[in-house]
Amino acid sequence: MSHRPPSGLAAVSAALLAMSRHLEVRDVLKKIVASARELLDAEYAALGVPDDHGGFAQFVVDGVSDEQWKAIGPLPRQHGILASMLHEAKPERLADVRKDPRFEGWPAAHPDMSDFLGLPIRDGEEIIGALFLANKRCPKPEGSCGFTAEDEELLSILAQHAAIALTNARLYERSRELTIAEERSRLAHELHDAVSQKLFSLRLTAQAAAALVDRDPARAKGELQQVAALAAEAVDELRAAVVELRPAALDEDGLIATLRTQIQVLDRAHTARVTFESLGIRALPAAQEEALLRVSQEALHNALRHSGAEHVEVTLARHGSGTLLRITDDGSGFEPAATRQAGRHLGLVSMRDRANGVGGRLIVESAPGKGTTIEMEVPGG
Repeated sequence: MSHRPPSGLAAVSAALLAMSRHLEVRDVLKKIVASARELLDAEYAALGVPDDHGGFAQFVVDGVSDEQWKAIGPLPRQHGILASMLHEAKPERLADVRKDPRFEGWPAAHPDMSDFLGLPIRDGEEIIGALFLANKRCPKPEGSCGFTAEDEELLSILAQHAAIALTNARLYERSRELTIAEERSRLAHELHDAVSQKLFSLRLTAQAAAALVDRDPARAKGELQQVAALAAEAVDELRAAVVELRPAALDEDGLIATLRTQIQVLDRAHTARVTFESLGIRALPAAQEEALLRVSQEALHNALRHSGAEHVEVTLARHGSGTLLRITDDGSGFEPAATRQAGRHLGLVSMRDRANGVGGRLIVESAPGKGTTIEMEVPGG
């Protein structure tokens, strides 16, 4: 069965759409390289993002196994033909890269390469990467290049869109870093305010107990019981803050596995039955996964600590073109409007802010004696 490379406008469109679906820089780089290799029917493809020290901040390959890549060793430096693409900002199409005077060799485990097509990825005047392909899979006379002028033009179009996708991914990651910094600042303020108030009350109550211990032991005992209660509340505040500051294992395990693990722990730790079901969910952008996880944690905390629920159900499922998280409990419920007026938000403001921050929405349904349902919907998935 002969190998038939993809061709035509449909193949180009598929490659560009695939690149635009990813928001993480590493994922974008992988998709660019895989799309270029498939589209131009090459044996090998690679993309390097230069650093400011003569090396590469990131270097992604396609067509090389993990074992080969480990055996090759350290990342290449900016020298030879790679340097030419980065510094002279011009395409390179060679019949045999090994015969070029700029070629400086490669490690022993490096695959053998002959014909070569490479060009820089530009964002305006800035060179943000070098994309290259090697070993066109086609019949070619000895000493000739399998890559054509049409291939070069096609790769140039792909590189232009790659620059857009890579720039967007970088902007997304920077905005996420800012969001994380803002979140940590908010948590620091909340931690300071909440725990400081608890410790201040704890100190005053302990002083009162000390003053009463001789003349009114009964009242002193009551004050000491209050000291114990305030200390427990302060510990809870600290524990909640630590949980929020510690990033969940979303990068390694993904949202579904992380949620399932946490819910299994809660089910064992509480008398209430806590269940989880996931239906047809694909990976979501990291910011959305983190927001969904945090909202579920807040809702579960409320259900298990405040509602007296016997059963809490968590579901994560496709809903139209989006993803829906639903946390339902059979607890005591509450009146949302009255809770807002009393200034007891039960974390609802934070949950709503998290949902809005990732383009989603939050719905809270509850009534006294009727349990509570919290839904968060985000696009995608």
